[in-house]
Amino acid sequence: MKTIGFIGVGNMGLPMMKGVTQAFTNQHIVYTDVNEDRLKYVQSVLNIPYLMSNEQCIEQSDIIILAIKPQILKDALEKLHGNNLDQKIFISIAPGISIGKIKEILGENIRVVRAMPNTPAMVLAGMSAICFSSDQYADEERELIFQFFNSFGETVELNEKQLDMVVPVSGSSPAYIYMLIEAMADAGVLFGLPRDVAYKLAAQSVFGSAKMVLETGEHPGALKDAVCSPGGTTIEAVRSLEQTGFRSSIIEAMKVCYDKTLFFSK
Repeated sequence: MKTIGFIGVGNMGLPMMKGVTQAFTNQHIVYTDVNEDRLKYVQSVLNIPYLMSNEQCIEQSDIIILAIKPQILKDALEKLHGNNLDQKIFISIAPGISIGKIKEILGENIRVVRAMPNTPAMVLAGMSAICFSSDQYADEERELIFQFFNSFGETVELNEKQLDMVVPVSGSSPAYIYMLIEAMADAGVLFGLPRDVAYKLAAQSVFGSAKMVLETGEHPGALKDAVCSPGGTTIEAVRSLEQTGFRSSIIEAMKVCYDKTLFFSK
């Protein structure tokens, strides 16, 4: 069994680690981070001892997850250059940083997988998109990487150009959904519902609606139409949302998110 190492256990690294513990034994998971307080916290949550350096993590791992922000990934990679990296597979989750740029620093012979997971990995409901470098991978290596990502949700394989497009659609979108749930719950409180009840009603409705899209295969517009009775309350709400630019606002937010992703690729 290969060992998986995490360099970085922040807001995305920890959810991935938590999900992976469901499919892999703790003896095959190692991790490190620049923040020792964070390391102690993760150890208290997962009961897996941490390592004190990136070098230790790489030495003990076959597959290394680079759960590092794009702003600091280059500096972190440059410090890894020169270590024994042969036969390792690096998986980067930094948006906008290409496989080519990572290879420029680590070496052209290094195998690199780019991925864009999201934080619902924490509850085994993540969505990940991945792409492989053009290097040779054994079938069992590819299977292991898919097993890794599937351990905390669903996975799709895309080409690298498409991967940047995934960032606003699934990588960052949980933030938008949380805002929607919060706004729906605030309205419920305004009407007189208890806060905890309002959050449960709103969150379960979002969950159920997403499940309907995934399991029925129906177009979201058709599912929306099925809720909108002629002259009813729902179509009145939909009219108001259209009037205030609901869909346009979401698309614009995702556009600026995508533009920011491209900024990191420069």
